[in-house]
Amino acid sequence: MELIRGLHNLRSEHRGCVTTIGAFDGVHLGHRAVLQQLIDKGLELALPTVVVVFEPLPREFFAPLKAPARLMSFREKFLALKNLGIDRVLRIHFTPSFRQLDAQEFIKKVFVDGLASRHLIVGDDFRFGKERAGNFDALTAAGRKHGFGVVATSTVEILAGRVSSTRIRKALEESNFELAEQLLGRVYSISGKVLVGQQLGRKLDAPTANVELHRLRAALSGVYAAEVIVDGKSFFAVANVGNRPTVNDRVKAILEVHLLDFNEDIYGKVIEVIFRKKIRDEKKFDSIDELKSQIHKDFEVGRDYFGMQ
Repeated sequence: MELIRGLHNLRSEHRGCVTTIGAFDGVHLGHRAVLQQLIDKGLELALPTVVVVFEPLPREFFAPLKAPARLMSFREKFLALKNLGIDRVLRIHFTPSFRQLDAQEFIKKVFVDGLASRHLIVGDDFRFGKERAGNFDALTAAGRKHGFGVVATSTVEILAGRVSSTRIRKALEESNFELAEQLLGRVYSISGKVLVGQQLGRKLDAPTANVELHRLRAALSGVYAAEVIVDGKSFFAVANVGNRPTVNDRVKAILEVHLLDFNEDIYGKVIEVIFRKKIRDEKKFDSIDELKSQIHKDFEVGRDYFGMQ
């Protein structure tokens, strides 16, 4: 799958395609229904499929600290789209100048002059352009003018509710991993590269793998029993997601993972962390000694959950 980094990198070979646009955070079952519709249309018209996304997401641009927590990083999203068989992803950098485009300018810049879209698939509630003035009707009218089809997608429902990123975030907040899995169509996990951290874990007799989340906030917060995939092998672990309040007052979310009965060097490797059960909320402790004691209690809870006692 090809990643096109910005409208300025569009070439003649990128013109003429079937297109969809959105956040696609989580690439859940609702998204996958849209993407399958896109793939089917691409096959019908013998045209490549293009998914248009923004970085940062518009809501992150306008209110970074109030925007919904991301379910996945851009890298995770890209790989999920690739695995579904999408041909290209156009990543548009959301900037102050881009936000000033009105609806008609947006359509012309992205779908007409940029991609020369032949067919567009969007949600019927999709809004775009300055002050979100653009809507499905505006796209339909533009399609008639410029010669591309526009189709609205239908809502996917599971367990008497709409499948949405918002609903998945709520399920994760409530540690309802079973519901999250049903809505996603897979277990919820976070993947990323293991970085060298502050080495505090070693001083606490609890070495951790530190994973960069590439988001301001995660959809989870607290300490969890988890499974970790390293080089295709599964290991039991205890994972902490949050801002590590005892050590500093960070804003950016972090993920720290202690693999139980594991003593290998995994710096620089990409691991996947699958969350199974919440052990406790994140807490600020009065001292490092109190933190150390609680961490080792967490390890025992994790061992008990996985039957390692």
